[in-house]
This record gives sequence, structure tokens and C-alpha cells, in this order.
Amino acid sequence: MAFLCPKLPTLSVLRLTFASLLFLTSPAQSLNCSSQKFSNNLYTNCTDLPTLNSSLHWNHDNKTSSLSIAFVAPPSKPDGWIAWAINPTRTGMVGSQALIAFKDSKGSMTVKTFNLSSYSSIAEGNISFDVLTSRAEHSAGSMKIFATVKLPETMTEMNYVWQVGGSVVKGMPVKHEFLPENLNAKGKLLLQLTEKTQNNRTTAGSPATAPSPSTSSGSKNTVMYVFLMLIIGALISN
Repeated sequence: MAFLCPKLPTLSVLRLTFASLLFLTSPAQSLNCSSQKFSNNLYTNCTDLPTLNSSLHWNHDNKTSSLSIAFVAPPSKPDGWIAWAINPTRTGMVGSQALIAFKDSKGSMTVKTFNLSSYSSIAEGNISFDVLTSRAEHSAGSMKIFATVKLPETMTEMNYVWQVGGSVVKGMPVKHEFLPENLNAKGKLLLQLTEKTQNNRTTAGSPATAPSPSTSSGSKNTVMYVFLMLIIGALISN
């Protein structure tokens, strides 16, 4: 069975093709964790997180029971915020001990610690893990949290969550959206398995309930291929 494509002016088709390619290959979608480099060279593992166009880099030091992380994500709006958190008691947001990065009143990036006791209440203050170092950066539309935290010596795995939001009011992050990509922003790190792999990727940090980054990338490539075939068919019909 043949499919008939409506005849479009060639120039219109070319414009549509160009715009579509820009969308499908935008930097936020194409960038992967192994291409991101940092000056401190602390991180032996990285993973492309399955939601919010984000990535996590980390290194666990067994001798000092410390975890060094770099979390990278674009806020949902330019003056928004990003967050990475450990949840010591459960999966999900409630109970998380969070590091939240945003611009302060002077426009400089800062990192604050918050205890997320409920969906409606967050409080700035000390968290249940010692934060040895923390700082934040903002470049190319993304924010970055760099931190080292002290973990219990007996901890072999940990639940973590990540999140982005659109605004900050008087030094307090405003509630994020509750879309599927926000609600699925959670995972688990198996600390004893975070060993460097050949391509600087490991499944240890991948969320247990979310599709793997490679699956997501394959789906995007398939969609792009089908779309391009339709465009080529439209050009030929002209």
C-alpha cells in the first residue's frame, strides 16, 4: 500500500527539515556524560540520567567513606534551580537531604542544603550527611553542583533523587512541576560497584525503575530516521 504525501513547495520542505533537525539534535539532548570534562578530575563514573536532560558524575572513596559528585542539568527556566539529594530512608523526594543550586540576589551561583520533609515543606539547614565541600557553576544554559559528602562506613548503596525548578523567591526554591519526568527523577547508587569502565559509563548509578540511557538514545535515533524518510519522500513527490 502506497502512502500519498501532500505536495509542498521545495523551499518549505527544506525549511521544515532544517527546523526538525535542530529540534532532534539540540545540545541538551545530544550531550552525554562522557563528553563532559571537569578540571578537578575527581570522577571515575558517570551516567546519563533518564529524565530532565541531566547527568551525574561521581567517585566513591572507600578509605574515607566519602562520595564526590558533579550533577549537571538545565533549570526549567533561566533563573530557576537544580537539586541533587540523598534519601537515607526511602525512594522518592520525601525525606531527602538535598543540595540545591541557584543564583543568589547578586546573581552568583550558590549551593544550599535543605531537608525535604514533605511535598509542601522544605527547610534550609543542616542535613544528615556532612557536606565536606560544595559549589555551583552556571554555563551554556546548564547549572552544575559539585560536592563531596561523608557517608556512613557501612553504607553500600543509596537512594538519590534529582530535580529542576523554574524560580527562586527570597532565597527559597519554588515548587517544581509534577510531570512524569519530574516524578521519575530517582535512582540508586551501588557504591561497591562504582568502578571505572572503558567508556566511563556504569549501570550502577542508573535508576532501577527507569529506562536506561542507551535505550532512550536508540529510541531517539529511530524516530529521527523515520522522520527523515518521510521528509525525503515528500521531496521526491515534488
